[in-house]
Amino acid sequence: MGDALMRIGEVAERTGLSLRTIRHYDDVGVVRPSARSQGGFRLYTEADVARLLLIKRMKPLDFSLEEIKDLLSVLDELDAAPEDERARAELLRRLDEYYTSATERSADLRKKLMAAEEFAERLGEQRAQYRSP
Repeated sequence: MGDALMRIGEVAERTGLSLRTIRHYDDVGVVRPSARSQGGFRLYTEADVARLLLIKRMKPLDFSLEEIKDLLSVLDELDAAPEDERARAELLRRLDEYYTSATERSADLRKKLMAAEEFAERLGEQRAQYRSP
């Protein structure tokens, strides 16, 4: 294994995820540490960090843990370059579904953000109105 191994604290710092969240992802089998130290500490690689960052990006779009696991599985299988064309086509179809879903969820989130910003702006106007003599 040529990758430098990182302890969970460094991974938490790099990803912005809490230690508890990273441990939870290990417990539910979403991202397992690539190794353990002799003392039993979780050790992670750059690839593990990349997986955690992918998960972090999926969470605001309300993907479930099952969906996250499934997408990671699709990506892992595609990385393994399946030789069976039907299997590869099915994986690409599933990847396309996740892309479409992420795009739709992003658009919905953008609409919600615009509404929230409009609310904050109007509230600020009312606040200013009540504060002026």
